[in-house]
Amino acid sequence: MPRYFHFCAHEQFPPGDLLRQAVEAEEVGFDGIGCSDHLQPWWEPGESGHAWVWLGAAAEATERVPLGTGVTPPGPRYHPVLIAQAWATLEAMYPGRPYLGFGSGESLNESPLGADWPPVGEQIERMEEALELIHRLFAGERVDHRGKHFKTKGAYLHTRPERRPPIYVSAFGPKAAAVAGRFGDGVWTLADPDNAPKVIDAYRSASEDAGREPGEILLQAGFSWAEDDDAALEGARVWKGAQPQEFYTDDWHDPQAMYRRGEEQLSDEDLEEKFIIGSDPELHVERIRELEELGPTIVVLMNNSGADPHGAIRTYGERVLPVLRG
Repeated sequence: MPRYFHFCAHEQFPPGDLLRQAVEAEEVGFDGIGCSDHLQPWWEPGESGHAWVWLGAAAEATERVPLGTGVTPPGPRYHPVLIAQAWATLEAMYPGRPYLGFGSGESLNESPLGADWPPVGEQIERMEEALELIHRLFAGERVDHRGKHFKTKGAYLHTRPERRPPIYVSAFGPKAAAVAGRFGDGVWTLADPDNAPKVIDAYRSASEDAGREPGEILLQAGFSWAEDDDAALEGARVWKGAQPQEFYTDDWHDPQAMYRRGEEQLSDEDLEEKFIIGSDPELHVERIRELEELGPTIVVLMNNSGADPHGAIRTYGERVLPVLRG
């Protein structure tokens, strides 16, 4: 049986509200907490609380669940040494609970810092180089490095916990999945029935080639619940701004333009196919069981219930999670 993580959307809700969501999600029986790591939302007006600051507060406010990002990228925004330091600190303070969701990032969050957005192959190269550095730092090395994307001079983790938090690598294609197989403790992808099996197969193959056992398979889906179907749809409609595939690879970093593009490309019916949207808990159960057929070990459920996120958590605790586990 997979575990079920509640995913907190920094793009949609202010950080204080997300802190309530995290506490409530643990109370009703979710097995873990995730959160997005963004500089900007996919639309305006939106939200963009800093994930790392929020994670410290969320870890203190909750008691037992694993928690981490989905996902943190290396690049102009975060040097891999700082990523390693942040997760070493979380692990030292909340041992056994943090995980690091890791990915190549999007122009949306990196280009505003003034850097040019590289092509996909270079994005994956940068992710792999950063993962190598993070592994070396957690292994206790003092790292001198002059790579294509990053440089270090005697970088060292002076606060280094006993455990390296698990690293779940985001992948939408076989190249990134191969990096996950070599350097990750799992692969994280969208619960797309057309693409997810290819990503999972590539991840498992790369793990075997590297002489490693495959780790966690995290499949992510968005959900929106409300008292009626129209309100559930309206609460998630802003997420049209995150759906066009080119936003994840190409140089798109204007949230207003991105939402307009999403509105042009996706109908309401398209959004309802991609997300779990509706007032009937049985619909949510049915759709989650369908994605479980893809073979996840962790189902990441992103709460996009703009109409009533806290009511959605209660509904999942009372009428969705117990049925899934029953």
